[in-house]
Amino acid sequence: MHDFEFKAGQFYCEGVKVSSIAERVGTPFYLYSYKTLTDHFLKIQRAFARLNPIICFAMKSNGNLSVIKSLVDLGAGIDIVSVGELKKALLVGADPKKIVFASVGKTGEEIAFAIKTGILLFNVESEPELAEINRIAVKMGKKVQAALRINPDVPAPTHEYTNTGSLKKKFGIDLRTTRQIFKAWKKYSHVKINGVHIHIGSQITSGAPFVGAIKKVIAFIDELRAEGIRIEYLDIGGGLGIIYKDENPQTAQQYADKIVPILEKTGLKIIMEPGRFIVGNAGIFVTKVLYVKDNGLKKFVIVDGGMNDLIRPMLYDAYHEIVPVIQNKAAQQKCDVVGPICESGDFFALDRLLPKVKKNDLLAVMSAGAYGYVMASNYNVRPRVPEVMVKGNKFKIVKERETFQDLMRGERIVRW
Repeated sequence: MHDFEFKAGQFYCEGVKVSSIAERVGTPFYLYSYKTLTDHFLKIQRAFARLNPIICFAMKSNGNLSVIKSLVDLGAGIDIVSVGELKKALLVGADPKKIVFASVGKTGEEIAFAIKTGILLFNVESEPELAEINRIAVKMGKKVQAALRINPDVPAPTHEYTNTGSLKKKFGIDLRTTRQIFKAWKKYSHVKINGVHIHIGSQITSGAPFVGAIKKVIAFIDELRAEGIRIEYLDIGGGLGIIYKDENPQTAQQYADKIVPILEKTGLKIIMEPGRFIVGNAGIFVTKVLYVKDNGLKKFVIVDGGMNDLIRPMLYDAYHEIVPVIQNKAAQQKCDVVGPICESGDFFALDRLLPKVKKNDLLAVMSAGAYGYVMASNYNVRPRVPEVMVKGNKFKIVKERETFQDLMRGERIVRW
């Protein structure tokens, strides 16, 4: 569910007309609903209340400071994958003891900064990484906590690029190596290895893959306990899917009903890392029609937004619903919605049935709150677009549109 809807033919975000925001900030831009964002977090919080988990928002899905701050104010922790994300989390007042650090390629500088910050724990992706964390902790005279990210080698029904629970992927540690590391814990004098982490993929709409992976890992933890190895934390990752087209994803409560009874029996402190489920349907991308072109074979709706702004359709062949911002009852026609970038992959929709549109019409690309702005680039020397947030009947720009001067910062014409 989300708070974007038509009222008297006008598309609204909560209590504000999207067209009025476009008049003020120009196009293209990202638009977020505070109510949708916070409601989705609270749904997870309520559904899992019996476990009292640490709910760490996956910042990789949306790194806007106002988005993060809105969630931190409700008690969210943060799942980070870089030192930049860690610094952003600290800027909005996130509790370091609710911050977990993933990433298969943590640098020495990142590890040292995280140790200095006093984060809750590292989600460790390999044996060499664990050795590096220990080396740096020894040098700093600090003791840190770590969870080993297990790759359970279970299939996940999602896009190949967002499937992370297979041994063919770069993520996590196989069970055999994980057992060896736990048994050799004395080698790591300054790392308390007291957690297990799993994350099998993203945009998974059914509960079965999660249940299978969690049961497999709990059985493994039971084996470790039988050998005298103490585990305190179980991080079950994220990956909950949302509706983009015709998916029928499980609700937070349905997910909780499946796994809370299993997790309760473990007595472990549970960590969760939802991202897309919270912010995906809390955001849209608004773009303007520049031209309508018919080459006799196809019709093209050319808009001012491009793949540099929203890359998901090109990268994942992802479907995003597209609706005119002013309700249009014209006859539908099949068209490609494309951008101005010099790439054939620069499209938002192919062979899509849309009401006939014309120059300057506004289109809303739905479900763009996750993996939208955070994956934007400056390809073709295009400034990144502004981000706007609505709360009730007010809206504010929460990230200014970049300027040409912003793009040139740091560049030099060398004089040999």
